Amino acid sequence: MIDNSNHALLRLENVDKTFQMGEVAVEALHDVSFRIRQGEMLVMVGPSGSGKSTILNIVGGLDMVTAGRVWFRDRELSSFSPAELTRYRRDTVGFIFQFYNLVPNLTARENVMVSTELSRDPMDVTEALRLVALEDRMDHFPAQLSGGEQQRVAIARALAKNPELLLCDEPTGSLDFTTGKRVLRMLVDLKQQLGKTIVLITHNNAIAPVADRVIRLRSGQVVEVHANPQPVPPEEITW
Repeated sequence: MIDNSNHALLRLENVDKTFQMGEVAVEALHDVSFRIRQGEMLVMVGPSGSGKSTILNIVGGLDMVTAGRVWFRDRELSSFSPAELTRYRRDTVGFIFQFYNLVPNLTARENVMVSTELSRDPMDVTEALRLVALEDRMDHFPAQLSGGEQQRVAIARALAKNPELLLCDEPTGSLDFTTGKRVLRMLVDLKQQLGKTIVLITHNNAIAPVADRVIRLRSGQVVEVHANPQPVPPEEITW
């Protein structure tokens, strides 16, 4: 199943991914094709083992395909050298994980600053924290912040690199219902205000209505791609 829309930031063409586990070959992805449009929020939904994280790692330059091709604009990502992949991850991609991976002995400001030190065109650290409504908490350590605040620091850390693409791995998975909706609202606002392209993977079907487009995965294959003509505001979803 291929989405043939224009203005693709990335596109996957007939992608396979197989992991060798000792003598056993495990096929994580089979014949996966779709596009990620510039400036959209794309949500990939599927159960554990459906291939969501494998796709995110490939799109983020953390892993390579076994077969097929991946394009970033007019360049074939799947043929990048290790040095080119490093530059791609550093300059183009921001990662947001379910578990915040903050450095415990650094303040919120310092955690965000770490990501800007190697960035080609970083955002001002204070501005990144302001965008996630943490300007009053930037000198607090992670242990002094709630789970939602820690996730917002993680978002600011990814955002401060000033990437074109934000990849979110179950960003609400460890949060309660109310805090999860606030984090989703923040991501939607970043897309609308800054024009960021956001890819979010989740096992939670309730999140799908906030997306511009939804891709459903099962057993390493794309089973459905559909658009939401009018995405639902995060405040209105229930799960």
